Amino acid sequence: MRGADPVIRFTIEFAQHSHVGSAEIDLLEAIHNAGSLSQAARDLRISYKHAWLIVDSLKHAFQSPVTVAKTGGSGGGGVCLTSFGESLVDRYRALQREFVQLAAKGLQGIIPKTRECGTRLHRSNGK
Repeated sequence: MRGADPVIRFTIEFAQHSHVGSAEIDLLEAIHNAGSLSQAARDLRISYKHAWLIVDSLKHAFQSPVTVAKTGGSGGGGVCLTSFGESLVDRYRALQREFVQLAAKGLQGIIPKTRECGTRLHRSNGK
């Protein structure tokens, strides 16, 4: 990542227990691409239950749904994003691009000095 734009991860808290962050947006994008919650979960390498809980939390966070179930047919059912869900993803990603530009500008003298592989600090746990 040396000299590259920093990776920006952020969470927007709309109200208590109502937030959207990179995990929620990544899942919504995976649902959009896969057309299925279970496939989206597999694509992201998370459990179906975890994916379902994320979608459920978004269901309760907003007055408008972010996903809608598709009725089954020969290929089975699925799930897709509503126009509100698509708008949520688009606006989050637009903000993310703006934050990356802002961070790149604000950290101009810092980014070139980053190492390719940093070291992690570990707590000694008294040892």
